[in-house]
Amino acid sequence: MIRRVMGSIGRAVGRYLSEPVKNYRPLTTSAPSMLRAALRPADVLLVEGNTRVSSGIKYLTQSTWSHAALYVGDALGTRTADGEPLSLLEVDMVEGVWAVPLSKYTAFHTRICRPIALTVEDTERVIAYTLSRLGETYDLKNMFDLARYLLPMPPLPSRWRRRIMALGSGDPTKSICSTLIAQAFQSVGYPILPDMIRRHSDPGADDHNRELLTIRHYSLYTPRDFDISPYFEVVKPTVEHGFAYKGMLPPEGSISEARAAEPSPAPDRDFEVEPG
Repeated sequence: MIRRVMGSIGRAVGRYLSEPVKNYRPLTTSAPSMLRAALRPADVLLVEGNTRVSSGIKYLTQSTWSHAALYVGDALGTRTADGEPLSLLEVDMVEGVWAVPLSKYTAFHTRICRPIALTVEDTERVIAYTLSRLGETYDLKNMFDLARYLLPMPPLPSRWRRRIMALGSGDPTKSICSTLIAQAFQSVGYPILPDMIRRHSDPGADDHNRELLTIRHYSLYTPRDFDISPYFEVVKPTVEHGFAYKGMLPPEGSISEARAAEPSPAPDRDFEVEPG
């Protein structure tokens, strides 16, 4: 009985945290067709979300990214009513681990992070690992902690923010978005962040050392870590398709037009001779 009540409360909190922030619209930076063509299986798609919980995660991680999903292609073999494959596997606060179409995020600012030199066999194993977790629930303890820490967002020192992301029950059968993806890559021995190299002379070295010592368990990874990882390549769809700025039409109000409309500068009077 208590478990059912807590589950109902957790889902209500999840729905509240998942609601979009009013008057906030992320910038779309990739055309849907280019984004779809650039993705490969086992790519991590980072998303700049627009929900209440997204704002908190971006604050705590000091990052643009608040959500991560794994691209699995057509490995699931299921499609939407419109025939679009459910090609992204993610963890939703209300629905748990599920697969969604890419069109869910085509209107959002996204970034593709590609694991460098991941073998075909390990690619299949990473995807199989995530697919095996379909249907699992979101970590309800994580949900309550997020509500506690993010509403309103506390003014935290930077050295505490990573620790506050170490939330949840620690139950491996419950997931959050970046946790599941980190587990999948760790299952094949693929690194996300490098081993710590101690620094002492650089600005912020102490915080850097402390943070890297802390991030060892999969539950401490955040979407930002895939972006800054030296083992994941940032793939930009526009560049992948052969961007050529010479072929672009100048937008209205281009620089040349703006310069033509500017008033002529006053003559230089440094060398004028006063009469007299």
